[in-house]
Amino acid sequence: MFFRQAGIFHINYAADRALFPIPADRWMVGTLLALAATAPLFMNTLYLSSYMLPWLVWTAGALGLNLVLGWAGQFHLGYAAVMGIGAYAAVHGVRHGIPWEIAVILGGLTASVIGIGFAFAALRVKGLYLALSTLALQFVMDWTISHVPAISGGTQATLQAPDIRLLGWPVTSDAGLYYVALVWCLLVTTFMLNLRRTALGRALVAVREKDYAAAVIGVNSFYYKLVAFATSSFIAGVTGAILVNTFYHAVTPEQFSVDVSIQALAMVIVGGLGSIIGSYFGAGFILLMPGAMNTFISWAAAQFGLSLGIETLAHLPQALYGALIIGFLLVEPLGLGKIYNNVRDYLLVWPFGYVKK
Repeated sequence: MFFRQAGIFHINYAADRALFPIPADRWMVGTLLALAATAPLFMNTLYLSSYMLPWLVWTAGALGLNLVLGWAGQFHLGYAAVMGIGAYAAVHGVRHGIPWEIAVILGGLTASVIGIGFAFAALRVKGLYLALSTLALQFVMDWTISHVPAISGGTQATLQAPDIRLLGWPVTSDAGLYYVALVWCLLVTTFMLNLRRTALGRALVAVREKDYAAAVIGVNSFYYKLVAFATSSFIAGVTGAILVNTFYHAVTPEQFSVDVSIQALAMVIVGGLGSIIGSYFGAGFILLMPGAMNTFISWAAAQFGLSLGIETLAHLPQALYGALIIGFLLVEPLGLGKIYNNVRDYLLVWPFGYVKK
């Protein structure tokens, strides 16, 4: 019905390897892009700047973490520190007269250099040992950012992020900032969609499955781990810079603490390792669901005439939110992206139930 493949004939390899070979997928993507492009025209400014914008930025960040975690299979608990390096580098670059576009790229390159430092830990240890190593590096970066005045200005300092100027034109409206986040998210998504079809993507998957087996067939795991961490860190650095300039409008060390690294990791795990659409779902779930749970609990209490104390209203939504995460992972350990793929696979053959026998 929706994803029917009858009558679709691929007469060359390019058509068969297209990103969206089924017309229904192309229509869905086109519709979503049209809605995203016109969102400032029909969406409330508060929702646009408070929900849509951070969701898009964090989706790009989750995709970058998914590159090293889902594709290359390397634990990374220091992702927020890399984002912070990119944010501080970009802010300092603009404050010293560098154009904003170049400063953002400079922030990504600076974060990429730091990311290679994380990669050297990955070359020596694996699994939980790698997770602890990257967590230790996160704490090192937290201390460095906080206690080096040349970077952050001090432990309690807040650096104001300069206004965005694209090609000399200031971008200050909510719609303009939203489009900056949208374009970056689409660029990262396009890169990730094409990555899995390249030799680099296949090599990363080989390293993820068995690095020594990949070495037997000629895949240099040393090189590809470095590439994975460097590329992921570049995405993280640019994402951190865009997050600061479009959403926070200031940068502090607390914005990129270890809690933020765990939050980014939760986005990837809940969305699904190696899943691009899962990164969208995971980022949306982790960012938006707590607020939705608060609204739902307050509404339910009012409907049933319940009087809930302030302490209960503060903790009950979080408890239900955590239970919801556990429930999702119990139903489908591979995340929300796999649930979407299961529904899509069902619609590919619906209503012909005999194919399940």
